[in-house]
Amino acid sequence: MPSFPPKTAAKRGRKPAGKRAVGRPTGDSADLRGRLLDVAVSCFAHHGIAASTLREIAHEAGVNPALVHYYFGDKQQLQQAVIAERLMPAFTEVRNATMQGGEDIAGVIAGFVRGMCETIEKHPWLPPLWVREVLCEGGALREVLFQTVGPQMPQVLAAKFAKAQADGQLARDLDPRLLVTSLIGLTLFPAAGAPIWRRLFDADDIDAVAMKNHAIALLDTGIGIP
Repeated sequence: MPSFPPKTAAKRGRKPAGKRAVGRPTGDSADLRGRLLDVAVSCFAHHGIAASTLREIAHEAGVNPALVHYYFGDKQQLQQAVIAERLMPAFTEVRNATMQGGEDIAGVIAGFVRGMCETIEKHPWLPPLWVREVLCEGGALREVLFQTVGPQMPQVLAAKFAKAQADGQLARDLDPRLLVTSLIGLTLFPAAGAPIWRRLFDADDIDAVAMKNHAIALLDTGIGIP
């Protein structure tokens, strides 16, 4: 009886061992996707969302542009992924630190300052991204503030401050809404302007801890004028 050679993987309809589907990445896909998000948010912060192309992001990440398309499709989908997986978790960190104060309004304020300063230190892209894409007219993330971030934190804080004021825990001549903007002005904005004032005052010695302590001291005791 004649013998036949064993069927190869190709003849059985399977891909030969060691081969991968065309276009799929090698290595740890989750790590690579996360690295692409980190590079994208950094590019968005330093060059602006409108000016950052998928090709440039791929170049910064050291990968083929096809990989960016593979993971995110197009730039709009990449932007949404950055919002959902980088921007919103960063603000969740701030919110969690703030809410640890409970009903103690001093603890709430200190928690916000601490949370914002620690989050900025962990995510240095946050201040420049906020300035470019929220504060500047036409910024791509302004609606994210109104629709998502605002209801989750600034508006909640303003309501807490209003209640504390009604209970006699805050000075009567404060506006609870402006107190929220003042807290942001003492934390997020100084971090955004750090490259300027550090050079202006030769102040490289002022780190995130010093900025946090300064903001809390200013809120606690003012500037000391009798």
